[in-house]
Amino acid sequence: MCANRKCLAAVYLCDGDDDCGDGSDELKCTSPKTCGPNQLRCNSSECVPLMWSCDGDPDCADSSDEGPERCGGDGVHYLNNRRTNCTEGEFRCANGECVRLNWKCDGDPDCKDKSDETDCPLLTCRPDEFQCGDGSCIHGTKQCNKVHDCLDHSDESGCVNATKCEGPLKFLCKNGECIESSKVCDSHKDCKDRSDEPKKECGLNECMINNGGCSHVCMDRPIGYECQCPAGYQLLDKKTCGDIDECENPNACSQICINYKGDFKCECYEGYEMDPVTKTCKAEGKSPYLLFTNRHEIRRIDLGKREYSQVASTQKNVVALDLDVANNRVFWCDRFHRKIYSAFIHEASDPSQQVPLVDSLLQTPVGLALDWLQHNLYWTDSGDKSISVASVDGTKRRVLINSDLSEPRAIALDPHHGFMYWSVWGTQAKIEKAGMNGVDRQVLVADNIEWPNGITLDVANSRLYWVDSKLHHVSSVDLNGAHRRTHLSSAERLGHPYALAVFEDRVYWTDRDRAAVFMANRLTGQDIHTLAENLNDPHDIVVFHQLRQPPGPDSCNLGSVANGGCEYLCLKAPQITEHSPKYTCACPDGQDLGPDMRGCVPGAPRRVTPTLSVEPLSGTATAAGADVPSPSGGFSQADTASHLTTAPPASLEPLSPFPSLKPVPSEESKALGSHSTATAMVMPTTTAGDSSVSQHSGSEHFLLGENLTVAVLGVVIPIVPIVATVVFGLVCAGIYMVWRNYRRNSTKSMNFDNPVYRKTTGEGEEDEIHIGRTDAMAHHAHHHPYPQGVSMGVVGAGGGTCPQFIALPLGGSMPDPGTHWYTEQPMLTTAK
Repeated sequence: MCANRKCLAAVYLCDGDDDCGDGSDELKCTSPKTCGPNQLRCNSSECVPLMWSCDGDPDCADSSDEGPERCGGDGVHYLNNRRTNCTEGEFRCANGECVRLNWKCDGDPDCKDKSDETDCPLLTCRPDEFQCGDGSCIHGTKQCNKVHDCLDHSDESGCVNATKCEGPLKFLCKNGECIESSKVCDSHKDCKDRSDEPKKECGLNECMINNGGCSHVCMDRPIGYECQCPAGYQLLDKKTCGDIDECENPNACSQICINYKGDFKCECYEGYEMDPVTKTCKAEGKSPYLLFTNRHEIRRIDLGKREYSQVASTQKNVVALDLDVANNRVFWCDRFHRKIYSAFIHEASDPSQQVPLVDSLLQTPVGLALDWLQHNLYWTDSGDKSISVASVDGTKRRVLINSDLSEPRAIALDPHHGFMYWSVWGTQAKIEKAGMNGVDRQVLVADNIEWPNGITLDVANSRLYWVDSKLHHVSSVDLNGAHRRTHLSSAERLGHPYALAVFEDRVYWTDRDRAAVFMANRLTGQDIHTLAENLNDPHDIVVFHQLRQPPGPDSCNLGSVANGGCEYLCLKAPQITEHSPKYTCACPDGQDLGPDMRGCVPGAPRRVTPTLSVEPLSGTATAAGADVPSPSGGFSQADTASHLTTAPPASLEPLSPFPSLKPVPSEESKALGSHSTATAMVMPTTTAGDSSVSQHSGSEHFLLGENLTVAVLGVVIPIVPIVATVVFGLVCAGIYMVWRNYRRNSTKSMNFDNPVYRKTTGEGEEDEIHIGRTDAMAHHAHHHPYPQGVSMGVVGAGGGTCPQFIALPLGGSMPDPGTHWYTEQPMLTTAK
């Protein structure tokens, strides 16, 4: 026991730390502390595990475990490992931290080394300006104008409004002057307009006539009268009194407030009882206690007996934890090992009993919360910007949310109503809410919030609390984001608050700057006390009590079917209305729910529509937004640019990344002529080694093997009447040549609904076909690449209907049994 009557575990005696607060635990230490054979003695006399030496993470208070004399080099490699690349909107502190750029020189140190407030220019204001506490300037007329123009409200502090003329001791003249009420009706003119000496009103008691019209109390004044109300009532207008709703004051009661006429009553929820002295609600049952992380360990403080003990030790960097009160288990994240552990609280000190639940695919876990009803574990990861869920044993997991999460931090759950809440402190700081299955995402708080490090739920009063490390305050809203309150705001009291917990009428928080744990009255923000100090970087904090996790039904096991019939995960659904589902099933990443919405099937491939574009006289092609360099041979370009759009068939797996795109060799492209309107490209659509080929007509796609290339070669046989005269034939031929030459010169782009393929036969033959398309077809949103029926014709230049063209296969090692119809006449060229 300490001299100040605080209780400590024996492990804290003579450890070099002032754990008692008065130094009594270090007074009777006869010799310096000795370290075990598997421990390293720091220069600051601490003992840390030997395996922690030279691991890139300083564990000694003086960083001597990473010093050059032990690890070699310049001894600063661990700092480089801890530094990250700051973005354009961030400022790099001298110690490698990254803070917002607009926080530099704002009068509030945000870097741990306070380097963001060094070398700042001295702000001076003009003689006609007022300098706010943060150094900013406002016009002098804005001081003491009853409007907060400075962000720190310093322009209205200490102001005494000389024109204020209120209360029974003051009298406001009609011309705006203010005199003492004792000078009214004294037969002496004190107001310049003589309004203090009206002959008809001086000496008249208006309350004698019908109580002055007041509903309750009438007070006569030298001039006129005033209506007043008894306790518990207030004036609704100037004469009528109405009941005061004391319950509108959030500080009126600890939990339940019942308003009566002229009075109110406080009550407590089930499981709590009213303290007859303090009139606050106290939890029934065992005394609550706190668990908090202290970097290398988890500690415990009994709030009733004020006993202080260690729960788990020899950790590397514990940053988050939560509890399973019913099963007496503790869960925690170790950011250094990138793992989530669990253990029974009474066995957590034994490393062999610390079970790793999630030990893969974690980057930077920073927040942790347990669904104690459906037995699932949720966490935030600021490394991959995601919120994930796993079964309580860690065998099943999936990512719930991974979009618009710049810097996720804390997370809290309401399993009874199926909602989860989390904080984001990145570029756009906010607090969000969604169903525990990831649906119905919404923003709760987005204004006047900068660095919401920790959040927690007051389950009994249905409120969400958070600490803001930048604005230095503790605030709360209801679970819909309304009725916001600030409970405590003080840069002195709240240096760098990181996490908080709420229970009964108290709020508890950790402070990294002050290396301590504090508590205060959550209603008033007063009665601030220190529970633990001289800590080693405290982070998360939770309260252990059965009322913190009220019992309820497991929605996934209400019936006879286990796990709700889900093949994988069963997640609580948000209870938005009385018709909302109790739960929904979820599958692992990469899989989707099957038709029965319970089993899992492979995820559907994404439909990708890459666009290949070739700029004029350039040798690069762009596919799906990625730049693909062209071969040395380049592309055959004329006076126009060609664009090719391809859509992979639905039966294929997503092409990500796309296989290489192969242009037709330059010697082949030369045969196209100077007026070629397209450059043939090759996109393999089957995996290597697959020689199967699927060929279809109509609007379906033409699939080829990657090791086979096929060229669709055809001979255009125009069917003309044999009985046509020679003159008619020459005229038609002349009109056709003029029309074709016009089409070649006017075509600037082409758009295929199917890919263009190239086939090389086994004998080395390489044939090539180029297909022209009409402008009219390119501008129709619902056109078909091939005609829908044989009877459809093509309108020619002369207004007549020309017959369709049929493409016939020309040799090759792979026969083409299908007939392919085209709406225009192809051009046939053969590379030699």
